[in-house]
Amino acid sequence: MHLFGGLDGHTLALLIASLGIALSFEFVNGFHDTANAVATVIYTKALRARTAVVLSGVCNFLGVQLGGIAVAYSIVHLLPVDLLVSVDTNLGLAMVFALLVSAILWNFGTWYLGLPASSSHTLIGAILGVGLANAVREGLPLGAGVNWHKAVEVGLSLLISPIIGFVCAGGLLLLLRCFLANPALHAPPSGDAPPPAGMRAALIASGLGVSLAHGSNDGQKGVGLIMLILIGILPGAYALNADLAPADVMAVRESAASLTDYFDAHRLEIDKAYARGVFRDRPADAPAVHCDVHGAVAAAEAIQVRLAQVERLDALPVAERWGLRTDILCLDDAARQLEGIVPAEERGRIEDWRETLRQPTEYAPDWVLLAVSLALGVGTMVGWKRIVVTIGEKIGKTKLSYAQGAAAQVVAMATIGLADGLGLPVSTTHVLSSGVAGTMAAGKSGLQMRTLRSIAMAWVFTLPAAMFLGAGLFFLFALLA
Repeated sequence: MHLFGGLDGHTLALLIASLGIALSFEFVNGFHDTANAVATVIYTKALRARTAVVLSGVCNFLGVQLGGIAVAYSIVHLLPVDLLVSVDTNLGLAMVFALLVSAILWNFGTWYLGLPASSSHTLIGAILGVGLANAVREGLPLGAGVNWHKAVEVGLSLLISPIIGFVCAGGLLLLLRCFLANPALHAPPSGDAPPPAGMRAALIASGLGVSLAHGSNDGQKGVGLIMLILIGILPGAYALNADLAPADVMAVRESAASLTDYFDAHRLEIDKAYARGVFRDRPADAPAVHCDVHGAVAAAEAIQVRLAQVERLDALPVAERWGLRTDILCLDDAARQLEGIVPAEERGRIEDWRETLRQPTEYAPDWVLLAVSLALGVGTMVGWKRIVVTIGEKIGKTKLSYAQGAAAQVVAMATIGLADGLGLPVSTTHVLSSGVAGTMAAGKSGLQMRTLRSIAMAWVFTLPAAMFLGAGLFFLFALLA
């Protein structure tokens, strides 16, 4: 935080406003998604509401701290490299503001209506909208506005995870019915009496597990956005991880050298790919002239030259740090494209080089993790009532039973945790609500189609609505920039 000292008044005000909006997104995300993590625990009387919400907030806090940053940069890299290497401009800041404001508006609106909509869908839709709007603004093909390779990967994870939640939660409920014959476990809560002891422990443990997984997965999205803000406003301090160990700096240099050799050795295949139209040269006036396969060697050599001068990145002159960041992003993007034309057995080696190469650019300071943890944790402790009733009473035609709640939570916890390990964003909202629906279907409780239609409509419309909001706000903020 001492790096904020010495800033002029305008820059400091811009930084405070930007960080405030980003942390507001995480706060809204906290109270928007809290009910999904604690709904079954509260509804089944496994814990008092206040206790459940406080414990959920603590677990969300810990989830951010322990979850790493893979999901954070999975979200960030939905944007094309051209926007990522221009984030230090007014246009880049307009992009970040558009993402955050559109996500907050949609999240708050759906929370107010009591709809369990997805913060992940909202943010991803806003990113797609901003990317496409930037392509229109720059006169580029729409295909150049988004990193579609990453968008397809993220889209599949968001599409498949609710299906997994529905099927697996229903299957788990059937297993519980076979092995746990106690009728009390399959009955809805009665009065204020807590569930039987074993089921109560399972509900509490799985509910806190969902909160922990939610903090890890959703908290990282805020981390990624804050890093974009810091890199844009304070590029000299945050463009690169200045604390990277000398051995890691050397490994980055060696990876760049390995990619140089690999590109040189496969020049014939690259030329053929250009001839077939698989690759295209970037125009000479493009903002990132090395971000194509032909320019990859120039970017790789520039990385090696810069890193040959220093053992640590904090010794690199501030004026050169942005250039090194740009070259790393461009070389990484070119190597990703190269994976599409090389034999399958060689792709793992390229991916290893890319992972090492990205170490200086994919990081988050401890204070960023702490700030996001606090915003998400505090947000978790408010606003939970509106969606708990939807989850507990309005998905099925009967009230949620203890076993149904436990089955939905266990599957949600496992699904979100697995996605987190793979570095993929998923929707806690949709995984859990689809899990509840799966248990209602498997238990032949019946489904309230009106509620499911509302949830489905929110699921369907969140992406395009967030895209339009993101695109519209981007055009507005770009005009004001």
